[in-house]
Amino acid sequence: MKKWAFVSDFDGTISNKDFYWIVIEKYFPEGRELYDKWKANEIKDIDFLSTVFTSIHQAEEKIITDIHDIPIDSYVPKFIQHVQNQGGDFYILSAGTDYYIEHLLKKYSIENVKIFSNKGEFKEKNVHLTIDPEHRHYSERYGIDKTKVIQELKKSYDKVYFIGDSEPDSHPAKYADVTFAKDALQELLREKNIPFVPVTTFREVEDYLINNGELQK
Repeated sequence: MKKWAFVSDFDGTISNKDFYWIVIEKYFPEGRELYDKWKANEIKDIDFLSTVFTSIHQAEEKIITDIHDIPIDSYVPKFIQHVQNQGGDFYILSAGTDYYIEHLLKKYSIENVKIFSNKGEFKEKNVHLTIDPEHRHYSERYGIDKTKVIQELKKSYDKVYFIGDSEPDSHPAKYADVTFAKDALQELLREKNIPFVPVTTFREVEDYLINNGELQK
């Protein structure tokens, strides 16, 4: 068994803004109505994202520029390096797509981070998701089942930490050894009586790990 892993959601957790909002605001105003339908549970998460990401209609260079403009918690690169330097493995677990996550990791020179997410590729001026119903992590609603990933990682590590910010993160939260919660996830976990550590930044997460002996200063 490996010692420990830190698993982070991406949109709204590492980033300060979901990529789908950037697309809606810049290229797809009709997406606001679609967003309301999604939040009313009239359409599945994966169908909402697939529609938004195929409504960009821009050259790949423009899309990559937009990805590079995604605001992130500025402490994240340092935090990931701190985890890796002290024996932890860092993973990103996202119900978005690896397409924009990979571009953003490259921008910040973040290495040795495995991404669990929906496969995405640029073609025909859009980002297309490839969802495989036969994949062991498949979810009909999200494309990827975050709970299955956390449960799988727990078989390989003594301890698994998890951080998220929204509804898809409420499901794996009960299986992590420690869950850090941002924003809406805090109230969702309170309602479900799932223990969590409330945070707003990765610097606070680091402080918790130092105070609990997982990380050295």
